[in-house]
Amino acid sequence: MTKAEILKKEILAQYKSVRQFAIDMSIPYSTLVTALDRGIEGMAYGTVIRMCDKLNLNPIDFTPLEGSKDLGNMIIENRVMQQYIKLNKPGRKKILEMMSDFSELEKYQAD
Repeated sequence: MTKAEILKKEILAQYKSVRQFAIDMSIPYSTLVTALDRGIEGMAYGTVIRMCDKLNLNPIDFTPLEGSKDLGNMIIENRVMQQYIKLNKPGRKKILEMMSDFSELEKYQAD
């Protein structure tokens, strides 16, 4: 199954129609239909990322993302983990302590 076919299938699973998804995404309907018919390779990268984020799909392999996390948060978590695994045990312990300290400060708490 091509990426365009996966997108179309997911759009129809989550929306009444491709037209409704296009309206929701503020993408011209004709542009979306053409991309889904001919392939998404010609679409702007940012548009494909927004579509994947809206549909909760991984923009790399177009597999469903687990949970209700948005793509931006998943990318940040991935970047943090990539840096964390480069550390040795004392480095990891220090980072976890710092994160614990920072999370207790109101200035750094998530909303």
